[in-house]
Amino acid sequence: MSLDILIFGAHADDAEIGMAGTIAKHVSAGMRVGICDLTRAEMSSNGTVELRQKEADEAGRILGLTTRSNLGLPDRGLYITPEHIAAVTAEIRRHAPSIVFAPYWEDRHPDHVMCSKLVEEAVFNAKLRRYMSELPAVHVQQLYYYFINDLGQADVIVDVSEHYELKEQSLMCYRSQFDAPAEGDDVVATPLNQGYLQRVRARDSLLGQRSLIQLAEGFACKTPIVVEHFHSRG
Repeated sequence: MSLDILIFGAHADDAEIGMAGTIAKHVSAGMRVGICDLTRAEMSSNGTVELRQKEADEAGRILGLTTRSNLGLPDRGLYITPEHIAAVTAEIRRHAPSIVFAPYWEDRHPDHVMCSKLVEEAVFNAKLRRYMSELPAVHVQQLYYYFINDLGQADVIVDVSEHYELKEQSLMCYRSQFDAPAEGDDVVATPLNQGYLQRVRARDSLLGQRSLIQLAEGFACKTPIVVEHFHSRG
């Protein structure tokens, strides 16, 4: 199934934290967008694999994803190995996206960093026709990086003010991760359930501030961004 945009995350909720507004905006424009979660987050302190899958499915429905997949790679066991690179490369070739997104290469969670590296390797390998020749080679036009926990220098920002309600709705699907622990619950305190969603909104507000945008999502890029013409917004 071909996609316009394919987004990779180490865990379900990574893509929504970083770019759910951008996803919703592109879906509303008629583009085919998919998410691939590398792991089932089986090492999460809260929630279960089954519950997190249900949450991811519901978030995907809210955002209007064309497809959502999970590679089932080991949580806290992502490494730059031939097997892991091949799994991500195969996903790119199955969907032949024009644009790929990965987590920013600096983040407090090692799985996010490793996911970023794996996707970069896979995007390169996807175009090599003699690599995994059973699947047609795919040339990805651009690889962008979205921010999860740590904010770097944004090379591009997207105005998501009109689609932010859908971002927040998709994030609220992940109650196992973001709901604060209550007395008697089998839930432990983590950075995610201590006001994390409020901090995400504050970050997105700050990203748009200099451009007089109410809410924005930012992206980094390691290669030059090609434009046909420069023009003003509006």
